[in-house]
Amino acid sequence: MSIESEARPRADFETGLAALAELLGERFTRNAAIREQHGKAETYHAARTPDAVIFPRSTEEVAAAVAICARHAIPIIAYGAGTSLEGNITAIHGGVCFDMTSMNRIVTVNEADLDCTVEAGVTREALNLHLRDKGLFFPIDPGANATLGGMASTRASGTNAVRYGTMRENVLALKVVTPEGRIITTARRARKSAAGYDLTRLFVGSEGTLGIATEVTLRLYGIPETISAAVCPFESLQGAVDTVVQAIQLGVPMARIELLDDVQIDAVNRWAGTGLAVRNTLFFEFHGSEAHVREQVETVRAISADNGGGDFSWASTTEERNRLWKARHQAYYAALNLRPGSTGWSTDVCVPISRLAECIVATKADLAGIAMPAPIVGHVGDGNFHVTFVLDPERPEEFAEARRINARLVERALAMGGTCTGEHGVGLGKIDWLEAEHGEAVELMRRIKRAIDPANIMNPGKILRLPPDPA
Repeated sequence: MSIESEARPRADFETGLAALAELLGERFTRNAAIREQHGKAETYHAARTPDAVIFPRSTEEVAAAVAICARHAIPIIAYGAGTSLEGNITAIHGGVCFDMTSMNRIVTVNEADLDCTVEAGVTREALNLHLRDKGLFFPIDPGANATLGGMASTRASGTNAVRYGTMRENVLALKVVTPEGRIITTARRARKSAAGYDLTRLFVGSEGTLGIATEVTLRLYGIPETISAAVCPFESLQGAVDTVVQAIQLGVPMARIELLDDVQIDAVNRWAGTGLAVRNTLFFEFHGSEAHVREQVETVRAISADNGGGDFSWASTTEERNRLWKARHQAYYAALNLRPGSTGWSTDVCVPISRLAECIVATKADLAGIAMPAPIVGHVGDGNFHVTFVLDPERPEEFAEARRINARLVERALAMGGTCTGEHGVGLGKIDWLEAEHGEAVELMRRIKRAIDPANIMNPGKILRLPPDPA
């Protein structure tokens, strides 16, 4: 039986917690404030507090702690930087939160092979700071300074995905602790292999429901010779999105193409003092040799002009680019600042690039006249965009309206061959939509989950609903 379908014996549960306390000493805590901190994230879902929090420092400690939890049927939730948006880390069944941030060693960097291995608690910014003097960087940039273990668990994406892909393409191997406490490595460092099932891809995106990743081996890239960034305002949302679609279809290898609608630009101006024209705007970044970047810019500038784009405003120095992308990365907080004390609900659909303009324009029409601010921002180079509903937590009618519009948006995306979640993961918020998207394949996912985690202790209640197993 799953733990959702039967009560945990409390005495056995407390025995397990006592064993964890003996194993980890002062790195085990039941402090209420720390538990509360680990029961919430940047999400509209209600916070749910774990029964205890532990801070392991090695793969072996994680394995020993998982084995204790397995013996005593204690739920396990892996925790990184706490930046998830779909309730991915909320402790809906209580249990023990494994805070992985103390596992923050960069294990090895193989410069000649363009790869590295890091512990799960290393953040992307810490890794790139370490790599900078080697002329290398890791490109996946979801905006938040997330841990790389957390990014692997949600199959994170971000602003550079149009050129460099997502975590799915850039994780070469994982070290994982399985639900019974065994340590496995999913692959070697070779760039390709036909040896057995692709376990790396199975665990990437599993949101901690199949095991805990303790080390991540990543693909690296050389820092480009030339990097240039620009913003361009547009007369219409349609024109901005058409520019993206046409540039992609022409094969222009831009590193980043980000869309901020007029509402989001106004929010960013207020939050960051950027002074951008309050219009639908594209943020571009170009990587390559000087000649190659110049060629990309000329092509994109011509496409933009044909679609009602204005003048390009350039950010060519590192400091200027950092300010520009910092403003973009803080778009979520800028949106919340439109209504101090508000709660944010960020949607996450992704559609084939040929349907992107249709989907965004129809969504913008759905937002006309609604009660709350709802800016649009997105990694439109790969068809992914977000509506951020800025909600008054004291007005349930606003949540109902957001739920109605989100349902319409997801249905539209699925009808276009898209997905309910491009990068935030399923967590709690997309379980029903996962079933609408994948149909009968969800039952195969349930079988995999039951086979690997028959007691359902790994982040239970996320991604899938597991009915009681047959007697």
